[in-house]
Amino acid sequence: MHTFERHDLSGLVGKHLIYTYDNGWNYEIYVKNATTLDYRIHSGIVANRWVKNQQVYIARVATEVFKISWTEPTGTDVSLIVNLADKLFHGTIFFPRWVVNSPEKTVCYQNEHIPEMISYREAGPAYPTEVIDEFAKITFVEDCGPDNESVICCAASELPEDFPECLQQ
Repeated sequence: MHTFERHDLSGLVGKHLIYTYDNGWNYEIYVKNATTLDYRIHSGIVANRWVKNQQVYIARVATEVFKISWTEPTGTDVSLIVNLADKLFHGTIFFPRWVVNSPEKTVCYQNEHIPEMISYREAGPAYPTEVIDEFAKITFVEDCGPDNESVICCAASELPEDFPECLQQ
């Protein structure tokens, strides 16, 4: 028996989170609503990539623990565990081989390049898949409410030098 309403996603929807993986990669997500998120990547093999309106599956698995999963047009699969109580993430990213071989092809505002991403995915190669399985520390959390288009609206390279500290002013 669980002691929480497993279909209640209100503890995550509207949250803007920044996190750093143990390998040093910095990511940022905004959970726009129960089926959509926006994200941008600050460092790692696809740094400066950003995406709006990514369709996702979200499940509440404990009082303050959620799982978010999705497949990108690139063929990359992502599964995140978000533990808000302990400010901890666990992410598993399944990169197709073409992304690992040529990550620069994905560094863009994906929404303007979806047909191109699909053609890269179809051209492959898909295998062997590169699996990144890492814990991350949540370093920033704010509640921006649902469906706020201004939370993630540019590439990481366009942010102020004092980001995210500037958000707390």
